[in-house]
Order: sequence, then structure tokens, then C-alpha cells
Amino acid sequence: MARILNGLFLILCAFTALFPMLHVLAVSFSSSRSVLAGEVFLWPVEFNIKAFTKHFETGLLFIAMRNTIIITVVGTILQMAGTTLMAYPLSKKRLRGRSVFLLMILFTMLFGGGLIPMFLLLKNLHILDTYWAIWLPGLISVYNLFVMKSFFEGLPSEVEESAKIDGANDPMILWKIVLLLRKPILAALSLFYPVGLWNVYSQALYFLNNSNLMPLMVRLYQLIQVTSLDSLLDNSEYNLLQPESIKAAAIVISVFPILCVYPFLQKYFVKGVLLGSVKG
Repeated sequence: MARILNGLFLILCAFTALFPMLHVLAVSFSSSRSVLAGEVFLWPVEFNIKAFTKHFETGLLFIAMRNTIIITVVGTILQMAGTTLMAYPLSKKRLRGRSVFLLMILFTMLFGGGLIPMFLLLKNLHILDTYWAIWLPGLISVYNLFVMKSFFEGLPSEVEESAKIDGANDPMILWKIVLLLRKPILAALSLFYPVGLWNVYSQALYFLNNSNLMPLMVRLYQLIQVTSLDSLLDNSEYNLLQPESIKAAAIVISVFPILCVYPFLQKYFVKGVLLGSVKG
């Protein structure tokens, strides 16, 4: 009986999590009449793809998606490189001043300078209104750094010692041995970082002024909040569609890429979270 109740509870939790997604998906593929009449629940009514075709015609959402893809791909490479190159030496007890460095890093996790000092710093570096204003402030996540450091510390020291006997130096050991033996953490962080970059919003809103550089989440926010879709998309044909259909289609387009990637990295994602909770 307990198993049945537990199963029913889990099904209820799963439905609660899936309901908003299914409803938005149904609205995006439904006709304007059915959306206006409130007939759409979990299944499209009078199936059509007009809301999606309008986004393809205007292209504004896809310009924002291009920007987000650039921010995500390049940003992930930079963040993974920075985190790896910092975590590996910190995992070695022979590093001089290791405890001081760890305390300094931990301090940044607990205390921050605030938005205004960050804005002034980026302004003095002359990287405002560029992608670097998004990449640089979050180049290394302290949480992810400690997770990767814990993984590196779990590697038997004999492996590296044998490589050094064969003449390998530290960069070669890191590249050809450590990273190959620690693929799970690389895969986990390769999901943590892209999800954060894909959903970047506040940094883009604060540090970017050029509308051609705006990422997907900012454009999506503008689309959802705008009272007149024509003022944002400059297309009178949108009057033929309900705003809710247009917004739902935009949400589906923005979420779809991450949903495609997540299942392939889920097991590493869970493993990384569990490691962080135990050793982080």
C-alpha cells in the first residue's frame, strides 16, 4: 500500500511540474479562437502553427537566439577552461599558499561588490555593450570550482606519479590523464554553465545597450511584457493572432534547445549535484 501511495504522490508531483509546460505547448499550437475562448487545456484545439511561422517571418526572436547561442557556446568554453585551470592546481596540497587562495575564493562566494562597482569596473575595462560584459564577471563559479576540485582530489596520486616518472609535466598530466579520467565532472559542468548562460537576463539588461546583441531571455521578456505586439515586432499581421499564442510559441522556441541537450547529460548532472552536496 505504501508503494502505491508513494507512486501516486510521485505521479502527482511529475504532473504538477509538467502541467505548465504542456499547457504552454498546447496554447502555442492552438487557434486564436480557441485560445480566446479559453478552450485550451493540455491538448491543442484547432491545431495550427501560425504563431511559429510569424516568428520565423519577423526573425527577431531568432536574432536573439543567435546571440544566445554565441554567448552560451563561447562562454561555456571560457568558463570550463578557467574553472579547470584553477581547480587543478588548487587540488594539489603541494601548492604554496593553497589555504590562502581557498579562503580568498570562498570569500567571493559569501560577499560581493554589488552591481554599481561591477558596472564601473566593466566600464573602465571598456567592455560594456560587448559579450565580454556577460562572460567575464561569471567566468568562474566558486561552487563549480569546488566541485571540480573535489573530483581532482579523488584521483589516486599514484597515477600522476607514474606519469611524472615517464617524463610528463603538469600540463600534460592534466590534459592527457586527469581530464580523460574525470569525464563525469566535465559533462556535469558542461551542463551547469550552458544552462546559466542560456538563461542570462539581468547582466544583459544592465550591461548591454545594443538591441542587436540582446539575448533570447531579454527578447522573450520584452515580448511577454509588451502591451502592443506591433510596437515590438513591427508586423500588423500579428493582430490576427492572440498575444497568448505568440508568447507561448516564443517560450517553446526558447526552451526547446536546452530540452534536447539535457537528457544526454542528465546522469552526469545528478552525479555532480550529489558530489557537491557531500564534498563541496
